[in-house]
Amino acid sequence: MIAGHLNNLKLATLPDTLYSILSSAELSLNALQNQADGRYQMEGEQWFYTIGDAWTSPRQERHCEFHKQFLDIQLILRGEEIIAYSLLDASHLPCYEKKTDLFIVSQASLNNFIHLTEGEFVTFYPGELHQALCMVDEPKKVRKAVFKVPIDII
Repeated sequence: MIAGHLNNLKLATLPDTLYSILSSAELSLNALQNQADGRYQMEGEQWFYTIGDAWTSPRQERHCEFHKQFLDIQLILRGEEIIAYSLLDASHLPCYEKKTDLFIVSQASLNNFIHLTEGEFVTFYPGELHQALCMVDEPKKVRKAVFKVPIDII
């Protein structure tokens, strides 16, 4: 897991591939904030991202997930959320695949938390269990960009 702010990428010590993606002018915070909802993929690239609004909710109502093929970059465009996560490899836990490369774990112990606000992001590598969209004080709308980067291009 790596966390940082889109306007201060050098401090995040990202691998070159991720730094290259997040530092492109087309993906500045301002550009992403002004993009319409949808799925975007740059020509010739294997990675893609989605932009949309979602609602935060109490932690006990949120699912825990991990991925096997893609690295997640979760970037807050507006609003705030808490993401719970584990530093242990979740790939051995009992789970089911809800959709392609989205594995849901029903009983998980997550004892780490990160509070993200506008411009802040966190990366989750394959096997890193996380629980996104947990509310801060009360349910609120948050606007996010979620990048999916194949682990084999890192």
